[in-house]
Amino acid sequence: MGQVSFVGAGPGDPGLLTVRATELLAEADVVVLDVHSSAEVVRRYAREDVQLVDAGRGDDGQPLARAARARLVVRGAKGGCRVVRLMDGDPTTFTGIAEELAACRKAGVPFDLVPGVSAVSAVPAYAGVPLTASGTTSLHVVDAGGRSVDWAAHAGSGSTVVLLGSPEDLAAAAAALVAAGRPASTPAALTTHGTTTTQATVATTLDGLAQAARDADAAVPVLAVVGDVVDLREQASWYETKPLFGWRVLVPRTKQQAGGVTTRLAEHGATSDVVPTISVEPPRTPQQMEKAVKGLVTGRYEWIGFTSVNAVRAVREKFTEFGLDARAFSGLKVAAVGGVTAAALREWGIEPDLVPEEEQSATGLLKAWPPYDEVLDPINRVFLPRADIATDTLVAGLQEAGWEVDDVTAYRTVRAAPPAAPVRDAIKSGAFDAVVFTSSSTVRNLVGIAGKPHPSTVVACIGPQTAKTAEEHGLRVDVLAPEPNAEALVDALAAYGAALRQSALDAGEVPQRPSQRRGGARRRAR
Repeated sequence: MGQVSFVGAGPGDPGLLTVRATELLAEADVVVLDVHSSAEVVRRYAREDVQLVDAGRGDDGQPLARAARARLVVRGAKGGCRVVRLMDGDPTTFTGIAEELAACRKAGVPFDLVPGVSAVSAVPAYAGVPLTASGTTSLHVVDAGGRSVDWAAHAGSGSTVVLLGSPEDLAAAAAALVAAGRPASTPAALTTHGTTTTQATVATTLDGLAQAARDADAAVPVLAVVGDVVDLREQASWYETKPLFGWRVLVPRTKQQAGGVTTRLAEHGATSDVVPTISVEPPRTPQQMEKAVKGLVTGRYEWIGFTSVNAVRAVREKFTEFGLDARAFSGLKVAAVGGVTAAALREWGIEPDLVPEEEQSATGLLKAWPPYDEVLDPINRVFLPRADIATDTLVAGLQEAGWEVDDVTAYRTVRAAPPAAPVRDAIKSGAFDAVVFTSSSTVRNLVGIAGKPHPSTVVACIGPQTAKTAEEHGLRVDVLAPEPNAEALVDALAAYGAALRQSALDAGEVPQRPSQRRGGARRRAR
C-alpha cells in the first residue's frame, strides 16, 4: 500500500509553494492535479518519470465528479505509489477534500495533509487590498455559488466580504448583497488570474461588480473583495505596478546560462521564454584538451583563465573523465572573466585569484591581468580553455605582456535548431514585449534561426558591441545596459518599462505593454 499526501498548490504563483510541498513533489511517483494546478510547477520539482493524472476532467473533457476524483487518488495508492494530490490553493478551503479523505480512510490508505497558501488571502494581497483595516469589524469568506447563502448576514457596512466562484456566480452574489441592504456604492475589487503575471484587477463598486464579473474571463474562477478596504488599493498596490508586470520577454540563451536573467525578470514581474540559439558541443579532436589538462596537473602552467561558464564546465568534465578533482588546481593561479564564471568555479570548490572589478569581458580581464615577471613568476605559461569562435584579443594581449599562451579549444559552439513554429510566429508577430541580447552571437543566431523580432518588441543589449550587431541586423536598440552583466541589463529594461508606464499615466492613458501596441514599420537602425 502506498500513501497519499494532500498538498496545497497555492493560488498560482510558483513562489508561494511551501517548502514541504516541494519536498513531497520530489518524492512523488504519481501527482494528481486539480483543474488549475500547474503542471509546469510539478515538472520543476518532481522526477522526470513522475506520472501526472488530471483530476479536473475526464477523457470526455467533462469535469469529474468528486467521487471519481477520490477513486483516482485511491487507485494510485493501492498500486504502492507515493501519491501527491495537488489541490488548488489550500486543500482545506472549498476543494471537496472531505470526500477524498473519506475514500482513503475507507480503503485503508494512509494519508497526510499539507496546507497551502489560500487564494482567500493571497489574491487580495497581490491585488493590493488588505482584508482588514482599523474600521473592519469582521471578515466573511463566501462561496458565491452556494445555494443557501444568507446574504443579509454579510451586508453589514463594517465587514469585508471575500467572494469566490465563477464570474456568473459573482455577478449574482453582487446583486444579492445589494438586495440584502449592502450599499451599492460600497467599494469592490474583482481579480482574475490572481498571483500570476496575467493577473488583472478591476476596482469598482458593489453596483458595478456584476458587470465587471460578466466582463471577466469565464474560463477561470475569480475573486472579489467587497468593503472599504478596497480604497486602500491606490496606496497598497505593488504587484500589478511592477515595471515589467505582464511582459513576455524573449531570452535567446541556453537554459543553463539563462537562470540569472529569468530570475531577475521574474522579480520585475515578467515571464521569460528561453530560446537556445547555440548548442555547446565537445571539440572535434579531444587530444589538445587532454594534453593541456595533463599539463595542468604536472605543473606546466602558472595561470589558467576561464572566459565563460562553458569553459569551466568543459574542464570539469575532463577532470571527471580522468578521475581528478579541484585539488589538481593546487599552486595554480585562476582567473575568471566575471561574476557568473567565478560563481561556477566556486561551485566547484575553487576560489579565483583574479576577477575584473570593472569591465567583465575579455578586455577587462586583460586589463586586470598582471604582466609576466621573470623574478616573481616561476613559469611563464597560461592555459586558456575557450570556445572555437573566441576572439584573439585576450591571447594577443597576454603575449604582449610576456606570457606564453596555450589557447585550447575546450568546446565548440554551433547554431541551434530553429525554435518551434509557435515561437517563431510569436517573435515575428510581436507577441513578445522585449528581447534581451547578451552577446553579438545571440543576435546573429536568433535572426538566423527565427527571423527578426517585430518592430514593437523592445530590444535590450548588454553592451555596445552587441548593440552594434543588432543595428547591423536592422534592429533599433531601445535599452543598453550601463554595465556588461545580466543583472544590469534586466534592471535597465525594467527602468525603461517603468518610464513607459509613467509616460502613459502622465498622459491620462491606461498603461499598455509593447505587445499591446504592436504595429508600424519594421525597426531600422539609427
